[in-house]
Amino acid sequence: MLPALPESALARLGEIAELAEVPARPSLGFTDEQLADLIIGTGATVLITDGDQVRTSVLGLHLDIVAVMGPPTSVDLALAAERGVTVLHAPDRDAEAVAELTLALMFAVSRNIVTADREVRGGRAYHDRMPPAQRHRGRRLTGRTFGIVGLGRVGRAMRWRCEGLGMQVIACDPFVPEATHTLPALLAESDVVSLHVPLTAETRGFFGYVEFGAMRPGSIYLNTSRGALHDLTALVDALRWGQVGGAGLDHFEGEWLDPAHPLTSLPNVVLTPRLGEATGESQEELAETLVADIGRLLRGEEPAHAYVPVMPLAGSA
Repeated sequence: MLPALPESALARLGEIAELAEVPARPSLGFTDEQLADLIIGTGATVLITDGDQVRTSVLGLHLDIVAVMGPPTSVDLALAAERGVTVLHAPDRDAEAVAELTLALMFAVSRNIVTADREVRGGRAYHDRMPPAQRHRGRRLTGRTFGIVGLGRVGRAMRWRCEGLGMQVIACDPFVPEATHTLPALLAESDVVSLHVPLTAETRGFFGYVEFGAMRPGSIYLNTSRGALHDLTALVDALRWGQVGGAGLDHFEGEWLDPAHPLTSLPNVVLTPRLGEATGESQEELAETLVADIGRLLRGEEPAHAYVPVMPLAGSA
């Protein structure tokens, strides 16, 4: 049972497994109970999911494989391991696509692109005595300092892009020797701070009042990694006080932000709904990787990428 896949991956999957179609997916994904009902109705033993809830109801059924199209935040990995369900995933995030979106957010925030676009569309670009070129005056990025927190694949993809823009790039990462700055030093020097850190027990909520308060006044904060890395209340306060001059965010806890949240009313913030890897190329590569691993498991072979220990399928060699 599967969500929409690129045609090439769908064709390959159809060669190795019988496909079961499902109803249109709700905008926030299927709940655990809804997905369990669909699995029971189709008799599926292989599930490809993208943000749907895979927990007690689903994992209590006879499933062999759960292949995850996105982050595994909606899958109970511990229960999957306990029940002997192999959870497949893509090897890494599409660093190039995530870096491109991060750049887009930086430009959108620094040049007030979103608010200016809304004014033009609403016929309000010249609605007061202050001309738009003055009202939306931004900041030039050339010559500014770009601080990378987490010099992994996405951080490195950001580094050469920002250097190409004429920015000075510094980095903080205790696991990478070439990242020579401490976090306090990076925050004190950077005009733009960009988080590229994996979400772990140690990094959850690690960016809060102290960190936002240590940033240069008026600097830009970007997070295209995970929403749980920062304290959202602390960010809103820092934006309201002017300590942080603007923010670009691509993730929220649960990948959902209440429309009434104070963040949505701030004009110096640009928000996107997990679009870092939302490119055709990213989806095709991800789907091909998952289908290849499904094929390996069905043939009794070891998959290349699994979150939990692989359980041999019944009847496999």
